[in-house]
Amino acid sequence: MNYEEWVATVPEEIKADSLWKMTAYRLALFLGDLGWYDTAKLVRNRHLTGLSDQLYRALGSVSANLAEGYSRGSGKDCARFYEYSLGSARESRDWYFKARHVLGEVVFQHRLQLLTRVIQLLLTTIPQQRGRALRERPGTYQVAMTKRTRRWNPCSNTSPFPIRMTNDV
Repeated sequence: MNYEEWVATVPEEIKADSLWKMTAYRLALFLGDLGWYDTAKLVRNRHLTGLSDQLYRALGSVSANLAEGYSRGSGKDCARFYEYSLGSARESRDWYFKARHVLGEVVFQHRLQLLTRVIQLLLTTIPQQRGRALRERPGTYQVAMTKRTRRWNPCSNTSPFPIRMTNDV
């Protein structure tokens, strides 16, 4: 099944949700469906039952965490769930690499490309979300140099720098 054929099978209730506009979510949901067939093939070999389970859980977690993060709005909380999704996408890629001997090179390369695209999208989305959440009032930081500062060991836990912040901006 290719992506366009798959989209035609997705219920309108899912496509009508604003979450559907997120490319990473659509690809992750598609990967979850593909993973159903991939893990069904893997589970036939009793030695790969654990791998199959881990792969399917990781794949499902990618879209699930995107959905939860998207529902948080924006900012730090949203970015946290997107980071979970990123971790699951990387984990899925790792499990697919391990399963490539059974799934075959063509399937492996296809899943690898899809997961890499999801990872790329998340690596641009997460900083955008974090950027909206991180706000600091402008300020001027002044650092005074002393004899103690010149002898300071940067590996120590204490700072010799007396820092004073002013809001003269």
